[in-house]
Amino acid sequence: MSEVPVEEYLCTRIRRAEQALMGHHEAVLRAYGLTMTQYTAMLTLSRSDGRSGAQLARACGVSQQSMATVLNGMQAKDLITRNPSPTHAKVMIATLTDGGRGLLDRAYQEVIVLERALTDRFSSDEHRQLCELLDRATATLVEQTPTPPAR
Repeated sequence: MSEVPVEEYLCTRIRRAEQALMGHHEAVLRAYGLTMTQYTAMLTLSRSDGRSGAQLARACGVSQQSMATVLNGMQAKDLITRNPSPTHAKVMIATLTDGGRGLLDRAYQEVIVLERALTDRFSSDEHRQLCELLDRATATLVEQTPTPPAR
């Protein structure tokens, strides 16, 4: 075993940062009746409306089954509509409703405060370097993730 204390591990630091980020976002979004997955799906739809459940699942980092549940809840709250794809009859395409777009806009105004606070904490060079380092760390984490054996 290494003599490095566990709190000094990069993975531990990344996890703590992720937990702090998620804790902040979840607290803000709770006031709007949204989960992080719902918010991320709505943000994705706001940037390119008309996405399938599979596309949204990939964008949110969840399974298609989980996204189906999320989309059902969002549709029940009238945040999205879903209609059959013009090219694939079995695929449903989600779009934001006006109410969904309004709720997202209000929530975004609070969520973006943290982004600005983080950006302001670093010089422009530090910000660029941090982004590059995080991208490199993410790439390493993805590369090192075992893939299930082919059947």
